[in-house]
Amino acid sequence: MKRGRKTNEANNSSLGETTEKETKRHKVTEKKTIVVQSPDWANLLQDVILQVFQYLPLLDRAHASQVCRSWNQVFHMPDLWRCFEFELNQPATSNLRTTHPELIKQIIKRHSNHLQYVSFKSHFISALTVVFVNSKSLSSLKIDDTPVDDPSLKVLVANNSDTLKLLKMSSCPHVSPAGILCVADQCHGLRELALNYHLLSDELLLALSSEKHVRLEHLRIDVVSENPGQTQFHTIQKSSWDAFIKHSPKVNLVMYFFLYEEEFDPFFRYEIPVTHLYFGRSVSKDVLGRVGMTCPRLVELVVCANGLRPLDEELICIAERCKYLSAVGLGECEVSCSAFVEFVKMCGGRLSQLSIMEEVLIPDQKYNLEQIHWEVSKHLGRVWFPDMMPTW
Repeated sequence: MKRGRKTNEANNSSLGETTEKETKRHKVTEKKTIVVQSPDWANLLQDVILQVFQYLPLLDRAHASQVCRSWNQVFHMPDLWRCFEFELNQPATSNLRTTHPELIKQIIKRHSNHLQYVSFKSHFISALTVVFVNSKSLSSLKIDDTPVDDPSLKVLVANNSDTLKLLKMSSCPHVSPAGILCVADQCHGLRELALNYHLLSDELLLALSSEKHVRLEHLRIDVVSENPGQTQFHTIQKSSWDAFIKHSPKVNLVMYFFLYEEEFDPFFRYEIPVTHLYFGRSVSKDVLGRVGMTCPRLVELVVCANGLRPLDEELICIAERCKYLSAVGLGECEVSCSAFVEFVKMCGGRLSQLSIMEEVLIPDQKYNLEQIHWEVSKHLGRVWFPDMMPTW
């Protein structure tokens, strides 16, 4: 009996050791399996890689394309090159990141037919001309601080007149009114246009108002003066504006003014269909009074500065005449609390955006700063507080 008991104990001990060894072996095998498993980067879905590539800078994108053949194929997919920003600047005069010329050549060689949305910042007109010559389906083009000229715009029109819908030009002094008129005459599908005021002409507005041209949706005009008295600003005829707004009655006309006070004489002398108006420098009471009389379509008004003369009468006039006004911003200005409450009362709940610095509001016999908060909130139908100046 003792011998049998010892035998059973030995067998059980041996069985336990075997089970323990097998368990350890399985664990080792599992560990080895986990270590061996790794993601198969080469076989990721192309649409996933495409989305990743779209967020990468160009050089990183180019380096990633060398990982494997599949990634290189994604690198050359047309969808990746429909939207592109060229930046080609002189290294000695610019701190902006630049697009390497060899990469530009490669992109133009293989993807010129795919480019649709292009932003161009360059001091080299030849590079821009190459893009215009080789592209055939540009839909959106933004040109900033580039010596583009009339001949290059003619090349653009010759190859992309049927597809161009958006054109934004900034700091392009070599383009003449005749050059931009050529674009309007040929690109009948143009829906959005941004340009400097010196390119705006009666002929351009009439071209945009022709029966062949689609209704413009957005027109932005920058009126800029670098040095007071050195720039002569022309006047656009009222009949041209009337024809333009008759053809495109729902257009957003956005105007940015960076002028000195003595340079506003040609503007706001008769009715103008502006909808969004921004004054980046100090503007006089007289000009703001003319705004109220000549801008019945005004939707948004932003005044950076006015000086130390209260704008009470001017704001009341704007509230009376500008029935669509829904957004107002006042910076370094002065308005009495009573006049401001009356202005808000006349505009009512349509003022969806009201940004007024606390320093703008001047307490009077009727309202102080605490009372005006409740009164304005009552007329707006929501809680409103004036903006506070940062203390840093």
